[in-house]
Amino acid sequence: MIGLFTVAALFLLWLIFWPLNSYIESPGEADGLKSYVTIKNHPDKRSGSYMITSVYLQRARPITYLWALADPHDTIESASEVTGGQSDATYDKVQGFYMQSAINEAIATAYKAAGQQFTKKYLGIYVLEVQSNSKFKKSIKVGDTVTKVNGRHFDTSAGYQKYLSHQKIGTPVEVTYLHNGKQHVSTHPLVRLSTKKAGIGIILTDNVKVTTKIPVKVNPGELGGPSGGLMFSLQIYQQLTNQNLRQGRKIAGTGTINPDGSVGEIGGIDKKVIAAKKAGAKIFFAPYVKPTKELLKYEEQHKTNYQLAKQTAKKYAPNMKVVPVKTFNDAVRYLENH
Repeated sequence: MIGLFTVAALFLLWLIFWPLNSYIESPGEADGLKSYVTIKNHPDKRSGSYMITSVYLQRARPITYLWALADPHDTIESASEVTGGQSDATYDKVQGFYMQSAINEAIATAYKAAGQQFTKKYLGIYVLEVQSNSKFKKSIKVGDTVTKVNGRHFDTSAGYQKYLSHQKIGTPVEVTYLHNGKQHVSTHPLVRLSTKKAGIGIILTDNVKVTTKIPVKVNPGELGGPSGGLMFSLQIYQQLTNQNLRQGRKIAGTGTINPDGSVGEIGGIDKKVIAAKKAGAKIFFAPYVKPTKELLKYEEQHKTNYQLAKQTAKKYAPNMKVVPVKTFNDAVRYLENH
């Protein structure tokens, strides 16, 4: 009897706590952005709210895996699909950078649209991943920022890539980089990239700092990833201009914001529509790209963001208007005219 009880207890513990090599994505929250953004002498006193939508991501356990199979709003993804093989800590660090980068672009977009002064300074290459064949893998880490190569600083990642592509594979290069705010220098040979050209062997993105004349602070809390760019832009623009664009409405949405003001696609938009519906949103901004046969091959559920958002809203949130937007200005114009 004691043995049977022990086996049952161990099975229960396994069911509840054993981590599987997969993640569960489910609808997160739709949070009002008034408390996230502070702009000196520019409070948001208008009624209604802009809401940032999120997807809740958790490591699957046997019991949550079974629950997710039964929930139409949940999806199960392999760990490699979610993290790209990175550890949870490294993945979280990269998502944090994506969020900060999205905030920077949102600030620049909103300040430009509002006619307010700002400057952008290119800091260098932010390291998202160090490839296994890189000779720098014992020195450069995810989260570091490369600031110089052979003493040269470029104003874009393309500048670094072009310079390195003209070097020979196996040529030693001196890389200057910031790790936890401190400068380091490391010298190693270049490796052959998938493009067959020479490179350091890192996955990268630009690290840009935005400075504004009117002080602004954006605190994203526990949120990560780049998908809040559009909604942060609208919130900051609202506070700078004090226009009554919301007219008391709850307006949710998602999408990255690019330096030219264009809105990019994101993942999990069906779950974000559900989150917006639960929060009472009446409008949902969804990134729009023209669907083509080639594009739809690679899209989530083989649908563009707008197609999937509209399909989800039709089924679960018929009273919420899904609005397609290609740019930040599209979203502003829609609110001005509706």
